[in-house]
Amino acid sequence: MRRETGDASDRDRFEHMLRAARDAIAISQGRQRHELDHDVMLQHALVHCVLVVGEAAARVTDAGRTRVPQLPWPRMAGMRHILVHAYFKVDYDAIWRTITDHFPAMIVDLEQVLSAWPPPAE
Repeated sequence: MRRETGDASDRDRFEHMLRAARDAIAISQGRQRHELDHDVMLQHALVHCVLVVGEAAARVTDAGRTRVPQLPWPRMAGMRHILVHAYFKVDYDAIWRTITDHFPAMIVDLEQVLSAWPPPAE
């Protein structure tokens, strides 16, 4: 069960999501969807990025989720569960669509929420 109040770990999770999404965009830059069918390194790299986003999303508290309510929290965590538990039948079309169609907007949303977040205490 998720904690009900946000804390510094939510900020960390948002940063992990942002980094993984940026990595996925950078890795897929200049690539075409069909390359994903035959390039094992590309498959592993992009699936890993989507997994990290989903794992971090699943661990964000309810309070943290209210900071970015437009994100599809259950779908992000659900995709992670599918990739982990049904790893033998990955839908590369869904991976590609997630990265190309959804990650760019998510990056903007995460950058906004993180820029308004108080810096971590030292």
